[in-house]
Amino acid sequence: MGRCLMADMLVIAAVCRAAACDADETEAVVASRVELPSPRSTTDMLVEKALHQRRSVREFDGTPLTLAEVSQLLWAAQGTTRGGAGRTAPSAGALYPLEVFVVAGNVTGLASGVYRYVPGEHALATVVVGDRRKQLAAAALGQDWMTRAPVLLLIAGVDERTAAKYGRRATRYVDFEAGCAAQNVALEAVALALGTVVIGAFEDARVQSVAGLAVEERPIALMPVGRE
Repeated sequence: MGRCLMADMLVIAAVCRAAACDADETEAVVASRVELPSPRSTTDMLVEKALHQRRSVREFDGTPLTLAEVSQLLWAAQGTTRGGAGRTAPSAGALYPLEVFVVAGNVTGLASGVYRYVPGEHALATVVVGDRRKQLAAAALGQDWMTRAPVLLLIAGVDERTAAKYGRRATRYVDFEAGCAAQNVALEAVALALGTVVIGAFEDARVQSVAGLAVEERPIALMPVGRE
């Protein structure tokens, strides 16, 4: 049995377990893989203008995002460049320790759930079925306003990938990289006429549990995204 088939079977099994535990949250059939629209590489928004307009936004009108908008935000965070040889955010030693997750609650064409971004495929892999925004807001010290954002992006880091080369300084480098990815998302949000903010106040273990992260995946930042 090929590795890709085995991986898909494991994802499907995880989805089925999640659906059995949370049948009250969704009855939608969730695919193990979701192909994303191709990201655009040009825009009328100058980077200087995006920098000037960027600000922290915590109020959203609740209207849904499109799958194309989610695609663009994810590409900004960790998309591939230079024919797949690089990423949109710099990485110490090109080790790419970041994992980016989409917590979808109101996205046109995408069932509610938690999805892992797969940069090489520019696709989503299902992690958890059902809307997890309320649980994440509770894990973020009760910041209920986060539930009004149609999407939350979760940036996590696997320190061991970087530690294999840089030892004890790995966590510092991973956090640097997460900051770069978060700023990319913030500027892309401006270009898309969206708002976002970086949230670091949360209980790590609860976020890991709610979002279905692996033990080695350390949550670093939450970014609610929506229209003002």
